Amino acid sequence: MNTLKIARVLTVATIATAISANAAITRLEITSQGPAYGGYSFPGVGAYEKIAGKAYGELDPKDRRNKVIVDLSLAPRNAKGKVEYAFDFYILKPTDLSKGNHKVFYEPPNRGRKTFGNFNRSKGGNDPAQSANPGDTFLAPQGYTMVWSGWDASAGTDNSKFNTTITLPLAKNPDGSSITGPAYEYIVTGGASYKLTYAAAATDTAKATLTHRVRLDDKPEALPATGWEFTNNGKAIRLLPEGTKFTANDIYELTYTAKDPTVNGVGFAAIRDFNSFLRYAGADSAGVKNPLVGDVTRILTYTQSQPGRLLNDFRQLGFNEDESGKMVFDGMLNWIAAGDGINMNYRFSQPGRTQRNRQDQLYLEGLFPFANAKSKDPITGKTAGRYDACTVTKTCPLGLEVYSENEFWVKAGSLMTTDAAGKKDLPDHPLTRHYLISSHQHGTGNGKMGVCQVPTNPLDSSPVLRALFMDLDEWSTKGTLPPASMVPHLADGTLVPPMPQEKVGFPKIPGVTYNGLKSTRYLLNYGPDFYKTGIMTVNPPVMQSPIFDNKANGPIYPSYVPKTDADGNDIAGVRLVDVTVPLATYTGWALRTGPQAGDGCEGSGQYIVFPKTKAERMSSGDPRMSIEERYPTFAAYTSAVTKAVDELIAKRLMLQQDREANIKRLLDAGKATGAIKMDGVEVTASAR
Repeated sequence: MNTLKIARVLTVATIATAISANAAITRLEITSQGPAYGGYSFPGVGAYEKIAGKAYGELDPKDRRNKVIVDLSLAPRNAKGKVEYAFDFYILKPTDLSKGNHKVFYEPPNRGRKTFGNFNRSKGGNDPAQSANPGDTFLAPQGYTMVWSGWDASAGTDNSKFNTTITLPLAKNPDGSSITGPAYEYIVTGGASYKLTYAAAATDTAKATLTHRVRLDDKPEALPATGWEFTNNGKAIRLLPEGTKFTANDIYELTYTAKDPTVNGVGFAAIRDFNSFLRYAGADSAGVKNPLVGDVTRILTYTQSQPGRLLNDFRQLGFNEDESGKMVFDGMLNWIAAGDGINMNYRFSQPGRTQRNRQDQLYLEGLFPFANAKSKDPITGKTAGRYDACTVTKTCPLGLEVYSENEFWVKAGSLMTTDAAGKKDLPDHPLTRHYLISSHQHGTGNGKMGVCQVPTNPLDSSPVLRALFMDLDEWSTKGTLPPASMVPHLADGTLVPPMPQEKVGFPKIPGVTYNGLKSTRYLLNYGPDFYKTGIMTVNPPVMQSPIFDNKANGPIYPSYVPKTDADGNDIAGVRLVDVTVPLATYTGWALRTGPQAGDGCEGSGQYIVFPKTKAERMSSGDPRMSIEERYPTFAAYTSAVTKAVDELIAKRLMLQQDREANIKRLLDAGKATGAIKMDGVEVTASAR
């Protein structure tokens, strides 16, 4: 057995010797337990059961592993000197654990929601035990136990319908009085009121400022103090006269003094301690048995967006080491998180926020180090990488970092694979790999018009993500290396500045505006010592128009975007078959239409279909080849699709079980264009 296997293989027998470990979970309260999937029995695995409830934990503020949590020392303590918290959990496990694969799939919920449905090929929303298609799902047939637990204040307090929440302590002054400080709300709503994250310390509107603008680079105009008011004891605001609605899609910003910050960083410890409990503990302090006692040999995470940024910081801050010094997660698959962290371990932080190319620009989430590999910060002079803390404690997880093109445009995603000066490509950290899903937006669009200038991008990464998850599993359990990283690079010219358009390669398509709009990663000024203490004295940072690429707003970390081919599709990365055998241009960026025209369309991308015929192309002036010119017969199209699917399978970037459905989907799409000459080939399984 090689060194990696020896280091990472943890048998059930080894776990059994560790079940008395003192995890910081003190009590489990099971509120729902019973058969899952309507009693369906999976071949070789058997039936599953659902266990849901609330877990209670406590933290020692003096423990070196917890000291990194901002304001933990100011949270109330119990008689033992510990800080208490509680959260919801949800578990799906084989009824007979001996028939499972002894591995946990852990997904930190996204603002309280389970987002693995598309990845898992399942339905049921926040209660996946109700999925109507259990036999077609991905995880349960393989015997994985699935776990979710609360960590995020932005999930709210309502845990009905299995929304996964957390109860966090409030930081207080040593004398018990309220802590106050500067707070900021970015507001885009069409409603008549807006709920604040933190209550106002005082409700005098003359001591707060509410501004309005239509576009991001417009000058914010202050509303008169008599034009709005605080409501609900300072927990919300509304415009006056009462009933006046905010203008939908316009930008409002509120700066005010808030009180009673939640200690949001406790969420990191809640994830650490619950997973450690499930992996190593025998029972809680009252003797309630750990439902997974003695079973867990691996915990692999899957995240989508916000929770991926959470786990970036979780890993960097050292939380993959539990309070007994053991490793928590063996491997992480982070989808659409890129190199950003989360606005969480700061006073008056808001973990539900996410920076994009219009929204939430002033909530800190992108902070050096951006990369897993070490690099030097050209602004502060520090040298660091995201794996530094876990390297010291020998608790580093394997990591597959998977992102869309959107993260390059809206979150400076290139900084995860270049040095912070933007001058050279970085090598992979030996425990991680990186994959761009070419031309993908943030998530999967519906191909329909919304507030963007063209329909949103419908590319679906889930087949690749399923394959990569199995690659991660095999890397962890067998030492089998995953596919090599596939990202754009400075060295080969596939990672470029967003302007000029010709250097990017994006074609000039009739009716499609290209302005090179890309978010800028600044080192923002939140006041003296903020980057040491996590306590803002300036909030929000002072910004001026233009918002992006403006050195007056702070020092800049250079970032880049993927170069495209003549169709406007990314050259580098993992190209889905839709991109390899295209019927359209797919982008990870988009611009708004209407009054906000030219502003970024946040996480959306574009779906710009090719002209159907040469005549249509010539008439419109579209430089992209038409569909009929690309695929003279349906047989030719079928051959190209089949070859591209099989190439992904050969590269371990698609599973054999996904082959048939993907070929059928793509052939159906080709037939639906009406532009490919049908030559007697039916779009059925026989065509494959």
